[in-house]
Amino acid sequence: MSPLDQLMKHLARLPGLGPRSARRMVLHLLKRREAVFLPLIDAMSRAAQNVKDCSVCGNLGGADPCEICSDPGRDRSLICVVEDVADLWALERSKAYRGFYHVLGGTLSALEGVRPADLHIDKLVDRVKDSQIKEVILALNATVEGQATAHFVAERLSHTGVTISRLAHGLPVGGELDYLDDGTLTAALKARRMAG
Repeated sequence: MSPLDQLMKHLARLPGLGPRSARRMVLHLLKRREAVFLPLIDAMSRAAQNVKDCSVCGNLGGADPCEICSDPGRDRSLICVVEDVADLWALERSKAYRGFYHVLGGTLSALEGVRPADLHIDKLVDRVKDSQIKEVILALNATVEGQATAHFVAERLSHTGVTISRLAHGLPVGGELDYLDDGTLTAALKARRMAG
């Protein structure tokens, strides 16, 4: 297999890319070898060598503990529990949350064989017991697996005395009722609050 074919094959395995997108990407990289391709290779190599898993929360970063866990300006009374690092990054982009995080590493799933022992739930319970945490925010996806995992985590934390909250579910900003599924509409009605 030629180096071009190998590169396209590896790129096609990335999420959101298929063979056609991989071909276009390879052509773009090779046409801009000096400006784009070589700096990308260098950045990928440095990331592969230097990015670490945070031993505290599970985030990815250049240090252990990560930049978030090391930030003295964070609210030490809050932990937001997420499924994976992508969810953590999404919450950070919003700039609406200034506490700490805990990455579970997935959700419980009988079909995929993911059990509680496969997730970082015990580590979360230990963190809550050994710290000044007052509230745990369960920011898990509104899927069957996400909600089952949230329920399980809430049960495991129930004896710790911390407040356990969940993100609100319902209508997205800019959403039109006619285009929403029944589950979203039901969640929005149940989570309604007084106007004004």
